[in-house]
Amino acid sequence: MRVENHVVLDTAPSGRLVTITVDGQPVEAFEGEAILAALLAKGIIINRYTVKKQEPRGLFCGIGQCTDCAMIVDGKPNVRTCITPVRAGMVIETQNGLGKAGA
Repeated sequence: MRVENHVVLDTAPSGRLVTITVDGQPVEAFEGEAILAALLAKGIIINRYTVKKQEPRGLFCGIGQCTDCAMIVDGKPNVRTCITPVRAGMVIETQNGLGKAGA
């Protein structure tokens, strides 16, 4: 499963193949595609857990309006992965609650 056409980013996965790290594991992705698209292509569907009930969240709107796809990217919490393009060497972590600063 890979997002071929994105409403906001308007890009297809045509960039070069790069490696990103997701929860300590290397993942191949196409440079420029949405982080979430790369994760979905690898079967990763949980991006964060809610603050109060620790419920899993993942893709919902896909256009950056909600926060269900928020993850920690390069140490920064609350990054909307559905509209953030992949670049080589990114370090991505599943977010718990508000992220490291507000866990």
